[in-house]
Amino acid sequence: FFALESLTEIPPIPDEIELGSAYPNPFNPVTTLEFGLPEDINVLLEVYDISGRLIKELQNNSMQAGYHRITWNATMYSSGIYFVKLHAGKFHHTQKLMLIK
Repeated sequence: FFALESLTEIPPIPDEIELGSAYPNPFNPVTTLEFGLPEDINVLLEVYDISGRLIKELQNNSMQAGYHRITWNATMYSSGIYFVKLHAGKFHHTQKLMLIK
């Protein structure tokens, strides 16, 4: 006879690195970025303005495998087009964001 004390859900691990669509997008002034990592890896997540200048580093360190969610509060930035870039190992992906105030 075995007694089960509790169940713990194991979060899923993606098969490959992925960057989900930011939501909301367009946004005012906060948007959420989601991404998945199949292994522990160094992640660099940056925001650039329309002229290609780095304006915000959201993440720059090693992260565990799994799904992650990071919010960007753009209260101090003006309306316009921005680009978020995710670098993780050899994976590089860019996504367009629109801030409307």
